[in-house]
Amino acid sequence: MSSARPRVLLVDDEASVRATIRRGLEMLGYEVEVAADGLEGVRLVERWRPDVVLMDLAMPKLGGLSAIEQVRAWSDVPIIVLSVMGEETDKVRALEAGADDYLTKPFGLQELNARIRVALRRLARAKPDQPLQISDVCIDLSKRLVTVQGEEVHLTPIEYELLKQLAANAGRVLTHEMLLDRVWGPEYRAEVHYLRPVITSLRKKLGSHLIQTEPGVGYRLKVGPP
Repeated sequence: MSSARPRVLLVDDEASVRATIRRGLEMLGYEVEVAADGLEGVRLVERWRPDVVLMDLAMPKLGGLSAIEQVRAWSDVPIIVLSVMGEETDKVRALEAGADDYLTKPFGLQELNARIRVALRRLARAKPDQPLQISDVCIDLSKRLVTVQGEEVHLTPIEYELLKQLAANAGRVLTHEMLLDRVWGPEYRAEVHYLRPVITSLRKKLGSHLIQTEPGVGYRLKVGPP
């Protein structure tokens, strides 16, 4: 991370929201900068180099989706969307644009803090070729080896490829369309029913706590203790 105190950039066009969230996050120990529109937000991402970006969607000058796409063209900084638009289609569009997570307003400060901490842990993880340890499950992508309590678990090729995508993006929501595209191919992006039995099988083999469901949106691999 860029400083002793994690840097959080809040991009929201409502002054009261900026003031409330900024005050709360600073009390929790974050260094916070704010922007009132997407255009200013993109400029601050480049100039200030935050560790996490909190992004509203409906904003003047440049909307949140366009701002996310612009940032994603050159940066992997974690982006958490904060929006009153809580429909599944809104969440999917934001995640497809490159957001890592989505919180629907209103939300509590502790919930926001938890999402930021997950994003920071994902950011601070060791190199991707190092094993990922989650509770008693170890996923070693470099060796194509998955163990539970030290015992190797046999996965089918499809199960492994799906787990690989989730592990490579641990803590981040991957939409149904993303997973289908990356594991089965782009022609399967609408075949959501392909996912459910594979997820069910992985949970049976690795534990129900490992893969979290984002209803109507997709799945994420849990980061941290169960």
